[in-house]
Order: sequence, then C-alpha cells, then structure tokens
Amino acid sequence: MTGEPQRLQYLEAMGLTAWVPRYRLPNARASAACDWVPATPQPSAAPAQRLHELLDEAEREAQQRPARSPQESEPTQQAAPEAVAPGRARQLLEPTPAASEEASSSGEPIHEAMTEAFREPLRFTVQIACLDGRWLVLLPGDRPPGAVGVRLLGNILSAAGIDLREAPTFQAFGWPLAEGMPVAEPEEEARQGLQAFIEGAGWRGWSPERVLLFGHDDILVPLLGMTEERCKLLGLPGWQEPSLDELAASADAKRALWPRLAGWRRAWHD
Repeated sequence: MTGEPQRLQYLEAMGLTAWVPRYRLPNARASAACDWVPATPQPSAAPAQRLHELLDEAEREAQQRPARSPQESEPTQQAAPEAVAPGRARQLLEPTPAASEEASSSGEPIHEAMTEAFREPLRFTVQIACLDGRWLVLLPGDRPPGAVGVRLLGNILSAAGIDLREAPTFQAFGWPLAEGMPVAEPEEEARQGLQAFIEGAGWRGWSPERVLLFGHDDILVPLLGMTEERCKLLGLPGWQEPSLDELAASADAKRALWPRLAGWRRAWHD
C-alpha cells in the first residue's frame, strides 16, 4: 500500500495541491495517523520531471522486490484492486504520436469555432438627456452640444410650447463598456446595453414618454429601430430630426421642422 508521504509526493509532482487537516472539527471522524517525513529543501524542478523521477524510483523498487509464491498469499482474503503499474502510468503520461496528432487535429476545429463565435463589438457614443424626466433627447456623437446647440434646442422647444422647469443635462453613453470582452451577438448585446442604461436611469427621476433623436448614426438608428414616429427599442413614440448643427446652418431644415412642432405641442400637453 502506498504510504501517505509517498502519495503526497506523487500529488505534488503532478502539480496537485494536497489539503490535510490541522485541527479536528467537533464531532468529526479522526484522521488516520501516519508518519510524516520532515521536509528538506530541494531545488525546484518542473512537475513533469519530478513525476518521472518518482516513477523511475517505483520501477526500481518493483524490480528489487522478491516475487511472492502462491502459498504466501491468503486464499480467504479478498483480492485488492489492481494498481496501475509505473510503466502503465508512464504510457498514460506520454501519449503516442498518433494520439497527439489526433488531439491536435480535433482541437483545431474547436479553436476555429470559438474564433468565429466571438466577433467585434459595435461602437457608438450618444448624448442622452431627459426633458423634465418625460422626453428623451438623443444626440449621436462623442461630445455634448455646444452653446449654440443648447440655445437652438431651447428655442425649438419654446416654439413647440414646451416650457422646461430646468435646462436639460446631457450624459454620454458609449458602447462597448469595456474593451477586450468576448462578443457573440454584437447587435443584441449593444441593444440590451443601451436599453439597460436608459431603464436604469429611473432613479434620476426619468420616466420616458417619447423620444427625440437629432441626427443620424448608421449604428445607433438601427439599434433604436426608429421609424417615422416610433422607437421600437424602447416601445415609445418618437421623432427623428436633422442634427442640431444642420438645423443651425440650414434655413431649409428649420422650415421643414416647423410644421411638426404642432404635434410636439399636443403630445407634451396631453
């Protein structure tokens, strides 16, 4: 039978950590007593090298041990399970070239499948504000609106009969939230992230009723599912208008926006 110190040596050589109790727990079964070999400092070696050394030592002990005759065995005693011979253990540790080639060939499709499953995330940034906690205003871009854009937005809302208690404050939301994370479904994950950010802003007093999107973004607009008067992602009515920069620079864009302000007025007061 393999002694406890020798068993621990095998486990240590294979890189497995052995845990032994230091104290006896209340009502716990007593641990088997054994003689511990005092640890002596030895130069560290690779786990595989140390395991092969232990196997060589076991082979030498097996060759030096005299063979037992059939008379010495006890016929009434049940035979113990056959132990794995050191030579067999070495074969298990050192697979044949055919097995190595088979493992490497089978690993290639798995690696390719994992590479195909993980794709690049969608990338976008949007500035978000909520008018008195009721209407969401979305501006695609990395920067919040400047002084001209804020003044123009205030004039448009005033023309629509929307008087705010306080000026809107824009917050940036960028996707992805962290770089280097595996992505399996870029569109769905980005859609869920944006939806979770807006829904999680309820603690700020946001209770969105409608969506105003100023500008166009090839990634953000499909995620929102913006149609003529609907935002499918949030399940809210909404409008998409030209960007504030375009409205500030184009008189035609202002004239095209003017007839729609009447609908904004009715929606805000209703």
